[in-house]
Amino acid sequence: MVTTLWVCTVLFLILHLLPFVRNQHWIFRVPDFIRPQLLFLQLLTLILAFLYWSELDFRIWMLLIVLGCIIYNCYIFVRFTKFWRSTKHGVSNEHSDIVKIISVNVYQFNTEYHRLIKLVHQEHPDILLTMESNQDWENAFQELKDVYPHYEEIALENTYGMHFYTKLKVHKLHVHYFVVDDLPSIEAELETEDGYRFVFFGVHPPPPSPTEEDTSKERDGDLLSVAKRAKKQKLPVVITGDFNTVAWSRVSRLFKKASELIDARYGRGYLATFHAKYWFFRIPLDLLYHSANVFVEDLKILPSIGSDHFPMCCTFYIDKANHEQDKDVKHLDTEEKEEVEEIIEEGMKEESVNRKKG
Repeated sequence: MVTTLWVCTVLFLILHLLPFVRNQHWIFRVPDFIRPQLLFLQLLTLILAFLYWSELDFRIWMLLIVLGCIIYNCYIFVRFTKFWRSTKHGVSNEHSDIVKIISVNVYQFNTEYHRLIKLVHQEHPDILLTMESNQDWENAFQELKDVYPHYEEIALENTYGMHFYTKLKVHKLHVHYFVVDDLPSIEAELETEDGYRFVFFGVHPPPPSPTEEDTSKERDGDLLSVAKRAKKQKLPVVITGDFNTVAWSRVSRLFKKASELIDARYGRGYLATFHAKYWFFRIPLDLLYHSANVFVEDLKILPSIGSDHFPMCCTFYIDKANHEQDKDVKHLDTEEKEEVEEIIEEGMKEESVNRKKG
């Protein structure tokens, strides 16, 4: 048991430290995804260390290392609990009607189309965003057009198709390919029924992993390109989708600062969306960010539709008051601005070797 504890301590320390290395290869990026599971294993190791305390000749420094990792991870995760009091302003007398969004990675090879259609009819969202939706999914969505007269359909067979449907009035709608021509992002300027405009972005960059992209360069470049564009908007902004990163990763922190938006999960909960079929490996990959004059009333995870992701549902208001001093709004320093530009440039130069063209 002592040998096992020794091996676990070293292994968990390595996994804990790898994400701090500024290298975009998946080996350094993937450990960030499993930080919640790592915290659980670190706590288990700490308990075992106390149980076998008398047999450990390296017990003091072992205990300090494990404890340090646990404290750091708790510091990261406390933001995503009810204990974190995000700055909240009272909604002014001038605010929009409530807007509801459902965002879901449908998993391209999932053929249970009826489950999502049924969920949409039950929830009645104003906006539906789907990712990994190919031509088969687009065919299944045709009945939704009676309810959602405005849409953008990008059916791809490379697992990066995207479909956008809305009841709201559309003033502008663009499909962007920020870093490569087979990874779409959607931008739409929308107006609520009572006349409040806002800009919506839907994103889905590729993850770094042994089976997909060797590095996070395309993902990071795509996300930070969206962040830069969001920052230029004069209207309120909402960004959602399958970010293929976790809310505590470095690129998420850079995204938050570059866009000057707020992570909707702060103070609301962990809200894991992936993996729907394996409870132990559940992490929040589907994220939502918003500007300070967007007030999130509710953020929740909906029942499974047969995908490896759970759908995410958000309801919010647009307020005319501009609360730019919200403490959750962060800004890039000079060094970070240079880093963002460098990451975007590297993302544009990267060439996928695994992704199938659609």
